[in-house]
Amino acid sequence: MIVKNVWEPVGLGLALLLLALETTVTGNASHSCYGTPGLPGTPGMPGKDGRDGLKGVKGEPGIPAIPGTRGPKGKKGEPGIPGLQGKTGPMGPSGIRGEPGEQGQPGGPGMAGNYKQKHQSAFSVVRQTGQHPDKNAPVVFNHAITNPTQDYNTTSGKFTCRVPGLYYFVFHTSQIANLCVNMYKNRQKVASFCDHMSNSKQVSSGGLLLRMDTGHQLWLAVNDYNGMVGIAGSDSVFSGFLVFPD
Repeated sequence: MIVKNVWEPVGLGLALLLLALETTVTGNASHSCYGTPGLPGTPGMPGKDGRDGLKGVKGEPGIPAIPGTRGPKGKKGEPGIPGLQGKTGPMGPSGIRGEPGEQGQPGGPGMAGNYKQKHQSAFSVVRQTGQHPDKNAPVVFNHAITNPTQDYNTTSGKFTCRVPGLYYFVFHTSQIANLCVNMYKNRQKVASFCDHMSNSKQVSSGGLLLRMDTGHQLWLAVNDYNGMVGIAGSDSVFSGFLVFPD
């Protein structure tokens, strides 16, 4: 431990002496000559990229290029995705009518019809007035007793056929003067029934079977002998009904 303490000051002195000598030699050498240059050192690692420089000034336009030759046509590409459907355009003119098609198969049987309802036609009407009917005009029987299908018009005095077929028409009238009743079908007289007075009051009648088509009309009319009345106890009645439909 004592030896160690003795050598520590000696070592420190030697170090200071060597440092002084090195300084003296170096100072003198700089005033006399240079030593031999050493070998080049190994290149260092590349440095990092510097910051971007400022934007340069726009240059002059270049010489126009000569147009090149058009290349060959390329291959057809794949079809694109179909676009959305456009709006419907205006309708064009009608085309020429085509040839008739083949006749189709017969249809199935229809619903059962009501024979009775389709083939009904009947009426019975009465004239309720004390006045004689107008001459050469339809006699109006203004009150309906039976007229389910309204085939007899109580305003015009005419029956209009709705169901074609064979009909029977008959009248029974009360009269207080001579009477001639004419039956008309579509403005054509088909029969005349005349009765001359022999009592203060009389009854006259007549009937006829006629074939009627759809839309045909029938009515009664009187001429100068128009003694028909329709009062209490003395009725005048006109009736008709379908006997056989077509």
